[in-house]
Amino acid sequence: MSWKKFFLPSAVFCFIALLSLMLIQAPLAESKDVDPRLKPLEGKIVRLIVSTKPGGGYDTYARVAVQYMKKYLPECTIIIKNIPGAGHIIGTNELYRSKPNGLTFGMGNHKGLLFAQLAGQKGIKFDLAKMSWLANVAGETQVLILRKALPYKTITDVKKATTQLRMGASGVGSSSYNFTLMVRHIMGINFKLNPGYSGSEADIAMMRGELDGQVGAWDNLRAVVESGEAKVVLMIGTKRLPQFPDIPMMKDFTTPQNQGLINLMHAMVDLGRPVAAPPGMQPDLLQALRGVVEKTFKDPDLLAHAKRIKIPIDYTSGEETRKMFVEALDQPPEVVNLVKEMAKPVQ
Repeated sequence: MSWKKFFLPSAVFCFIALLSLMLIQAPLAESKDVDPRLKPLEGKIVRLIVSTKPGGGYDTYARVAVQYMKKYLPECTIIIKNIPGAGHIIGTNELYRSKPNGLTFGMGNHKGLLFAQLAGQKGIKFDLAKMSWLANVAGETQVLILRKALPYKTITDVKKATTQLRMGASGVGSSSYNFTLMVRHIMGINFKLNPGYSGSEADIAMMRGELDGQVGAWDNLRAVVESGEAKVVLMIGTKRLPQFPDIPMMKDFTTPQNQGLINLMHAMVDLGRPVAAPPGMQPDLLQALRGVVEKTFKDPDLLAHAKRIKIPIDYTSGEETRKMFVEALDQPPEVVNLVKEMAKPVQ
């Protein structure tokens, strides 16, 4: 399969995603179940901030959600505002400093920002523990993939490799970047990180031989693997992907020395697709918005839509999501120090 054949559907998808932004403001369904506590939102503009470019996984979840969310909000206009940059930090900063009035919430790579916050990365002006968490709508098993032309058949072969492997990632501090750092540390693999690839750019670079592999969410890397252009050699998460019964999992390599870091990775996997609002929201409004998100992601029509386009939905409540973030940030000093060491810009 040529890279052009792979790229064309991605380009078409991005066009459709952009077109959908214009359509979101049109009423798609009459409100059927609106909490009276949301009356102040009526007639206003509600912003859903997505901290990445149009066309990616978080953007897809957001655009699917708003089509059904209108059933559970007062008559208002929902707009998606894409704010990419700095590994989701810029968009999350914008979300964090917004007024907690119910008119702004968002989706993004907040799980990757756990690593960035623990590392004390520059530019962060938020505290994930203080966000108003509305839900987590899916976990996100991570995979290590390599281009098919490489001679390595197993993760054991990769660990023995003497040649440096060129690994693609999004911006510094992004989920793909941080997971690659952690895999490199735990497995002792000779990775060279190459940040700056977004969307399907890294997939295409692998097909052209410019990159050797990636670490990322299975849902994002599914296309390049199913096309036969890449192979999975390692999974990261608490649940095995059933289509890869023989591929090792990161937890198979747990030792007393790396247990804390692997636990952090598992927390990041479980918090795959969280929905957040600014801190300081009034309890009644917070509960009402949590109800909107719950009804949206349990809506039978949304679930059927998600199944058609192959995006998993596994709803977790806002309160449980909040607890998961707080616990993930409560790391012992040795893990925090290790994260800070890994985050240093030495490649």
